[in-house]
Amino acid sequence: MKYSRDRIGSPGGRVLYGSTPTIIITLFILMATRLSLSRSGHFCFKHTCPLSRPFTSKNLLQCRICPLWSSSFSLCLHTFRKSTSPNNHPSKSVTVRSFCPSPVSISDSYFKMSIASDDNPLLKDFEFPPFNVIEAKHVRPGIRALLKQAEEDLEVLEKTVEPTWPKLVEPLEKIIDRLTVVWGAVNHLKSVKDNPELRSAIEEVQPEKVAFYLKLGQSKPIYNAFKAIQESPDWDSLSDARKRIVESQIKEAVLSGIALEDDKREQFNKVEQDLAKLSQKFEENVLDSTKKFEKLLTDKKDIDGLPATALGLAAQTAVSKGHEKATAEDGPWIITLDAPSYMSVMQHAKNRTLREEVYRAYINRASSGDLDNTEIINQILKLRLEKAKLLGYSNYAQVSMAMKMATVEKAEELLEKLRSASWDPAVKDLEDLKDFCKSQGSPEADDLNHWDITFWSERLRESKYELNEEELRPYFSLPRVMNGLFNLVNMLFGINVEPADGLAPVWNNDVRFYRVNDSSGSPIAYFYFDPYSRPSEKRGGAWMDEVVSRSRVLSRDGANARLPVAHMVCNQMPPVGDKPSLMTFREVETVFHEFGHALQHMLTKQDEGLVAGIRGVEWDAVELPSQFMENWCYHRDTLMGIAKHYETGETLPEDIYQKLLAAKTFRAGTLSLRQLRFATVDLELHSKYVPGGSESIYCVDRRVSKRTQVLPPLSDDKFLASFSHIFAGGYAAGYYSYKWAEVLSADAFSAFEDVGLENEKAVKETGQRFRETVLALGGGKAPLEVFVQFRGREPSPEPLLRHNGLLPVTSSA
Repeated sequence: MKYSRDRIGSPGGRVLYGSTPTIIITLFILMATRLSLSRSGHFCFKHTCPLSRPFTSKNLLQCRICPLWSSSFSLCLHTFRKSTSPNNHPSKSVTVRSFCPSPVSISDSYFKMSIASDDNPLLKDFEFPPFNVIEAKHVRPGIRALLKQAEEDLEVLEKTVEPTWPKLVEPLEKIIDRLTVVWGAVNHLKSVKDNPELRSAIEEVQPEKVAFYLKLGQSKPIYNAFKAIQESPDWDSLSDARKRIVESQIKEAVLSGIALEDDKREQFNKVEQDLAKLSQKFEENVLDSTKKFEKLLTDKKDIDGLPATALGLAAQTAVSKGHEKATAEDGPWIITLDAPSYMSVMQHAKNRTLREEVYRAYINRASSGDLDNTEIINQILKLRLEKAKLLGYSNYAQVSMAMKMATVEKAEELLEKLRSASWDPAVKDLEDLKDFCKSQGSPEADDLNHWDITFWSERLRESKYELNEEELRPYFSLPRVMNGLFNLVNMLFGINVEPADGLAPVWNNDVRFYRVNDSSGSPIAYFYFDPYSRPSEKRGGAWMDEVVSRSRVLSRDGANARLPVAHMVCNQMPPVGDKPSLMTFREVETVFHEFGHALQHMLTKQDEGLVAGIRGVEWDAVELPSQFMENWCYHRDTLMGIAKHYETGETLPEDIYQKLLAAKTFRAGTLSLRQLRFATVDLELHSKYVPGGSESIYCVDRRVSKRTQVLPPLSDDKFLASFSHIFAGGYAAGYYSYKWAEVLSADAFSAFEDVGLENEKAVKETGQRFRETVLALGGGKAPLEVFVQFRGREPSPEPLLRHNGLLPVTSSA
């Protein structure tokens, strides 16, 4: 699954395409799930990252575009050695278990196919996906061959199925695993190495893939076998994990239309196919419209205020666009809507006209011309409502909540409680900003608009806390950040992370590969890390996704479970000149966030593959580990171990650390309302909105904004046209999950506060308990039970409000 750190603003969270059949389908979705969340106040929304609901092919596909904007940009690994040749790396001899099904599977066809298909890397027997050699030309024949084999094996299973684990669940997991892994690899490449040929190939075979998963999810023999297991006298003797698998499979089958009559099932399947196509087109339009915008600047007056890092990036972009002599000092410079470029302009450009132009371009992405998503959104909402009615629900939000912790009513209740607590502080935020603007003699003081808020907020923060994010960059070089992160998880969870470059093929030379070892030195997981922004080919935002999951059934040696593999993707500013990638503090938070998702995937001790790691975790609980990890960025020992000047080695001064702590709740009310706007409009569109009625989608957003935005959006604000989280990902009627999980994560971190963050022994003990519950149990136990097992009680929103400085609850608007 993909999880993304953006909460809204840029794709990077986990993106799922909707709901497809069964948990196995869930697997498929997993591959696409990205977790991405963004903590940044500016245009960041917390995702992707997303994994709570059972996976569906739709869900898998794109996960996690966390909110529309993620402050999480990629980490820079510029100073790390990158070797793509096993011969150049000491880890070359490490043995890695294959991702392929065991040769002793429902059939030996996969193994035989790999031997016979020398010309297609998708059909070969590999240990890690051959990302370096997969091309568009391999997709059509490769996916079709895998689908053909999966269909044949499904037919065999339907004829021989029995209501026992070895005769039902194990062969079922084997059938879809190879397809899940390969489809996930192909779609991953589309996200990080996009090109027209790859797009076209995926678009052509996607309907065939969706058709297979629909057939799988609507298989009566398999459904009846799961029902028989549930109704058997042996039910009570099953483990919690196996019960969860059976229950989820049955519920997911119902949501996949298994109970529908033939004509309605045919209608349902067409809706699913259409939704998959529309979601893919939506995301492509967002990417293309983002890439389409370029602002060439030649006058130094236009770039006044932009920091050196931003000018270096703008000059590099200009060089890549044919301006060979462009330099950071003399230009020309090209501004884009890619996150590092866009955010630099909104935060630092003194040219108000430039800020307005870039802001308007950003909020109107994919809302006009050939790339207009407006009608696509209308069609998606219409089809989702049709799907809900076919399944017997009143609206799509009810369908979404069927596989989550919350109900529509509970989600709305939480959002309103947080809104009422955030409103008065947000009003005060705007008043403070206006007062500061006046004190600076700014001509726009009496007419602050959206393109002024981020700029003047940054100036106020610098004035109030004497903090300048750009001046902090030298203290946060990627290598030190990663080392500090790895030291932290070693202390908390007893694991060791070490480079393993060269062990697995990668899709770009900047990608790093790591091995995760337990305390004895034995490998327990692996992960890829792709840090830099590449606007010409790579989606924006930040996310985590699954490559393969832990699985007993798919063990190659028959004794040890297959080890999990993940990838983390960010969009951080790349190195400029001789400098390594230097990170903002928000980018540091983003890396910690995505690694939290990866930890839940990699540290699982669940051997049942269908609920291992992030699989089977309810969507509104899946952000718990990621948001939990963000808290450690403010932990003194952790931060001071990271924050060393990249040239001098000087530690971040104590007074600056204290200012970072003080600034943690800066404009918390405003940032909270921004997230609540997105969550509320999402629920409104999927529970009350009538497609084709008197009110447009943009009218709904403006109506919601009256209660969630102190400064109303522009009349031509069409951010919904690029809201990939809910229209191209798995957050439909689920964007509230960020806040829901934030309650869980804040309360979980308060357990460490309770024992004393400076008490290392107690922190380690609490960390081990967190590992053995939240990180180890995966989807094998209900998330509320897991939380209670860790915390000793049910969650409370009080720690979140306290951490955000929003207590006590004040009067609402």
